Amino acid sequence: MPLRKSLFARLLAVSALVAACSVAATAWLAVQTTSGAILQEQGQNLTADARIYHSLLGYAAAHPTWDGVGNTVRDLAAQSGRRIALTTEQRAPLADSAAPEKAAALPAQASAIVDPLSVDTALAAENAGPSGTPADRVDPRAVGPFRLPAAERTALRKIADRGVACLSESGIASDVVRTESGRPVIQVVGNDPDRLQGTRCTTDALDTPTATERKALKALNQLTDACLKRQDRSGVHLKLDLSWGQSAEPMPTAVPTVPPTEVPGAPPGIEPEAAPAATPSATPSVMPGTGPSPAVGTSEDDRAIASCVGTARREQLSSYVASPALLFISDTGGTTVPGFDLSPANTARIAGAAALVLALTVGASVLVGARLVRPLRALTGAAQRMRDGEDTVPVLVTADNEIGRLAATFNDMSAHRARLEAQRKAMVSDVAHELRTPLSNIRGWLEAAQDGVADPDPAFIASLHEEAVQLQHIIDDLQDLAQADAGALRLHPEPVRIEELLGQVAAAHQARAETAGVTLMVPPPRPDRLLPGLTADPVRLRQAIGNLVSNAVRHTPSGGKVTLHAYGSESGDAVLVDVTDTGTGIPAADLAHVFDRFWRGEKSRSRRTGGSGLGLAIVRKLAEAHGGTATAASVPGEGSVFTLRLPADLADRSEQP
Repeated sequence: MPLRKSLFARLLAVSALVAACSVAATAWLAVQTTSGAILQEQGQNLTADARIYHSLLGYAAAHPTWDGVGNTVRDLAAQSGRRIALTTEQRAPLADSAAPEKAAALPAQASAIVDPLSVDTALAAENAGPSGTPADRVDPRAVGPFRLPAAERTALRKIADRGVACLSESGIASDVVRTESGRPVIQVVGNDPDRLQGTRCTTDALDTPTATERKALKALNQLTDACLKRQDRSGVHLKLDLSWGQSAEPMPTAVPTVPPTEVPGAPPGIEPEAAPAATPSATPSVMPGTGPSPAVGTSEDDRAIASCVGTARREQLSSYVASPALLFISDTGGTTVPGFDLSPANTARIAGAAALVLALTVGASVLVGARLVRPLRALTGAAQRMRDGEDTVPVLVTADNEIGRLAATFNDMSAHRARLEAQRKAMVSDVAHELRTPLSNIRGWLEAAQDGVADPDPAFIASLHEEAVQLQHIIDDLQDLAQADAGALRLHPEPVRIEELLGQVAAAHQARAETAGVTLMVPPPRPDRLLPGLTADPVRLRQAIGNLVSNAVRHTPSGGKVTLHAYGSESGDAVLVDVTDTGTGIPAADLAHVFDRFWRGEKSRSRRTGGSGLGLAIVRKLAEAHGGTATAASVPGEGSVFTLRLPADLADRSEQP
C-alpha cells in the first residue's frame, strides 16, 4: 500500500503534528502566562507604591533641588515597610532609606522616574484628583513663577470670602478652595454652575490676573512666541488658562449688593471690586499647572501652538523643580520582582524539551500504530478470502477494545454468512424437492395416460387437479415470503373485531378438523382482560391464524383439541391471539427453528406428516408486517401454544381506565 494511503503513516503523521502543535501551544501559553503574571505582579506593586511616587513627585514639584528629601524618603519607607532609594539619572545616590552599611546593590531597572515635568501617567492616575493627569504630563503642583506671594493670596482670599457670603445670601452653598499656586477659587456645593445664573454676585475681580501672574504669563508668552517663530508661525496671546485667541466675555450680572471698596493691602494689578466675586462654574478659574490643559484643536496650527505652549511651560518651570531622579522601591532585602527574559539558554531548553516530547510521541505512535494496524490487516485478509469464496478462519480476538470488538463482530458476521449460505443451499434443495413431488406426480399420470395405462376419467382429473393446487400453494407461499423479505408485502388495514375473525377461521377449518377427529373451538374472551381495538389487514390476519390452525390440526391426534383465544395484554398495548393444541408437542431443541423456512420436525419430509414447511415462516412475516411478533411454546407430549402479538389501537388504549 502506498505510504500516503497507509493508516499507519497517517496515524504517525497526525500524532507528530498534534505533538508539535501541543508543544508549541504549551510553550507559548507558558511564556505568555508567566510574562503576564510577572507584569501583573509588577503592576500591583507599583500601584501599591503609587502613593510613594506621588509624594516624591510633589516634593520635586515644590523644590528646585533634592536637598532635604532624605527625611521624606525615610518617613515614606517607615510607613510602607519598603526600601526607597533615589538616585540621579547617572545613578548617583540622592537619598536611601536603608543604612549605608546594610544597603544592598540597587536593581538594574528602576521602579519609576520622578520628573514633575514628565509625569508617569500610569502611576499618577492612582492619585489623580478631579482634574486628572494633564495632557502635557506636567505635574499640577509644579506652578513655579505662578505661585502667589502672601499679600496677593490674602487680598484674593478676602474677595473670595465676600463672594461666598454673597452666594450664601442668595441661598447657594459654596466654599473657598485654594489651588496649588495659592489662588483661591469658589466652588459651589454640588458642582451646579447653572445655579449662579440670575444671582447678583460677579466673578470679574477674582478672575483678574495678579501682578505676579501677569509677569509669569508674559514670560511664558515670550517663550511660546519664540518657539512659534522658529517654525515661521505668528505669535499668540496666552490667557491665564493657557488658551489663546479671543475668549468669551464675562456674563453680565445684576447690580452688586456690596458697594465698591478698595481692598486694603491689595497687590498691584488688582482693581477695586464692584461686587463680591464668585465663579460661574463647578471648576473655577484655572491657573497654569493647576487644571487640565486647554483642548487642542484639530487644525495643524492649533497642534503646533499647543506643542509650543507645552515646551515653553517645561522650559519656564525647569529652574523651579528638581531634576529627574530614579526611584527604586524594593523590599528590605533590596530585591524586586524579576522580569522574564527568554534568553538563548531558556530558548534552547524549551526547544530541547519540545524535541524530546516530539520524539516520545513519535515513538509511542509507532508502537501503538503497529498494534493497531496488525489486527486490521488480519481482518483485511479474512475479508479478501471471504470474497474469493474460501473458508474463512476466525480472526484472533486479542483484546476487549474497539479493534477486538470489530474482530469479534467480523467473526460473527462470517459465521452468520456461512449459516445463510448453508440455508440458501438447503432452501434451493427444499424448493426443488417441494416442486419435484407434484411435478413428478403430474408427469407420471400424464405419461401413463399417454401410454394408455391410465384412463382420463374423473378420478384421474381430480388427482391432477390436487397436485396442481399443491404446486400453486407452494408457489404462492414462496411469493408471499419474497414480498415480505423485500418489504413489498401490501397490507390494507382496517378496524377488525378479533372475536369475529377467529370465528371465521374456525368455520373455515371445521371440516378438516372433523375429518381428523379434532375438536376446534373458540371460547369467549376472558373477563379479567380488556380486549382493546385492533387495526389490521383482515385477509392477511386470517391467513396467519389459518396457517397456525392448519398446523395445529395436522399435529394433533384424533380425539385432541385445538383452541383459539384472543385477549388483551396486561399493559393494554397489544392484542394477543393464542392457538393451543393438545398434540405431540415440539422438542426444546427444535423450538427455535419452527419459524424457519422449509423446516420440519420430521426429517423425512413426508406429505403425510407435514406440509411444505413455509406456513409458519409466513406467519412470522405477516406478524412482523403488522408490527407484531409470533412466538411458540411447547411441552413434548402435552401440546404447543403459538401466540401472535399485535399492537392495539392508540385511541383505545387512551380510553382505557
